[in-house]
Amino acid sequence: MGEYQLANLLEDLLTNEQYEKNVKTKSGSGAIVEFAIKLPNNNNEEKALWLPVDSKFPKEDYEALVDAYDEGNAEKIDVLKKSFRAAIIKNAKDIKEKYIDPPNTTEYGIMFLPFESLYAEVLRTPGLFEQVQKEYKITITGPTTLSALLSSLQMGFRTLAIEKRSSEVWDLLGVVKTEFSKFGTVLEKTRKKLQ
Repeated sequence: MGEYQLANLLEDLLTNEQYEKNVKTKSGSGAIVEFAIKLPNNNNEEKALWLPVDSKFPKEDYEALVDAYDEGNAEKIDVLKKSFRAAIIKNAKDIKEKYIDPPNTTEYGIMFLPFESLYAEVLRTPGLFEQVQKEYKITITGPTTLSALLSSLQMGFRTLAIEKRSSEVWDLLGVVKTEFSKFGTVLEKTRKKLQ
């Protein structure tokens, strides 16, 4: 479910050249991340810089916690919150160890949670979001936050494309200027011969 939703978001917001499915991002490892976004690699167009994006859904922990909320059992809620927290941290550690490998990848990755309620539970758990980001360099997103992040990346890609095109235009104008001055010299010689 999470992979399907993640695939749809990436497909809707990025072009096929801007991301890939099932990418081996870490050298010497057989681990394959579900999706990786291609980022510019310091003007090295031959080698992509990958931003790993992995969908996670700690289903059992989350559903047990939701049931405990419904029951109103405070002791059970505390125990299950700790279990939920541990599952999120385990997933973040897993993403970091399997898929993060600078300079082949960015120094951080993205954990996608397929439901806003699941993402809200992460935010509701004190310090969890910050801990995962600080210790494991993993940014946790839900569907809405991932959409916003991808939209920002898309704007960055457009800006880079415009910058690349404008530098090509400047290069072309430089060539035209050189050729035009040569043309001026030839035209001057022709004028002198005609006179």
